[in-house]
Amino acid sequence: MWCQMPSRILLLVLGCALSLNGAEPTVRESHRAVDRPMELFDGKDFTGLYTFRKGQGVGRAPDAVFQITDGTLHVSGEGLGYIATQQEYADYHLSVEYKWGQRVDGSGNVRNAGVLVHGTGPDGSHRSGAWMASLEVQLAQGCEGDLIVIRGRDADNRPIAVDMSSETRVAEDGKTRWLAKGKRVRYRGDQFWWSEHQPFFAEKLDTRGDRDVAGPVGEWTKVEVICAANRVTVRINGRTVNEALDVWPTRGKILLQNEGNEIYYRNWRLVPLGKRAQ
Repeated sequence: MWCQMPSRILLLVLGCALSLNGAEPTVRESHRAVDRPMELFDGKDFTGLYTFRKGQGVGRAPDAVFQITDGTLHVSGEGLGYIATQQEYADYHLSVEYKWGQRVDGSGNVRNAGVLVHGTGPDGSHRSGAWMASLEVQLAQGCEGDLIVIRGRDADNRPIAVDMSSETRVAEDGKTRWLAKGKRVRYRGDQFWWSEHQPFFAEKLDTRGDRDVAGPVGEWTKVEVICAANRVTVRINGRTVNEALDVWPTRGKILLQNEGNEIYYRNWRLVPLGKRAQ
């Protein structure tokens, strides 16, 4: 049975890895231990959640962009922002399902959104003004499971140096792909592509890579993100497609993006490590 878990909050101060400009910010974080299954979104209201829209700020209830439709979290695709947990979490097995709606951003590029973990610091602190410092699991068509480092600044304008490395191989396009026991590469400004990201993929609207494991438009796709200490493992429809090592921070809020394309989310859940997500 899915339920709310008891309050168990730990406070600590984390020193982070060096940022790109050499600063060493310290971020004070609280987190809740995941010791039993829990629903992050119950299909009825936004209890335990809040929204952030670039240019609009924080919201606490459904609005024109973040709605509840037939028990799903319906994101209209207008503007940029996210829905986030109020609480921070560490060491968990996250699962969520998504499917694309009708609205697109008009760019002609692939539909785009993401699941962000270890969200840290102020809302909208990334230089875009749209995101929180975090590690993104990409949901863009053909790129499902790519990993993106999103850095930001804390309330005192000090850099939040989100960081990771990954085991990789180099494909024929010169870009890295995840490969277990491959060459370990630390973040250097580029995203880390999932294991079978198609070389030279053009990223045009509603195109798919030859080996994509995500569902097509109109079908539900299941995303699992397993966060264990400083390791983050990504599964798409049951297949492991990417992994981050040496991750910092190792805890934070969990966010679902609105990135200009209509999208539905459902079954947004956490279970303890070692338990199977339903």
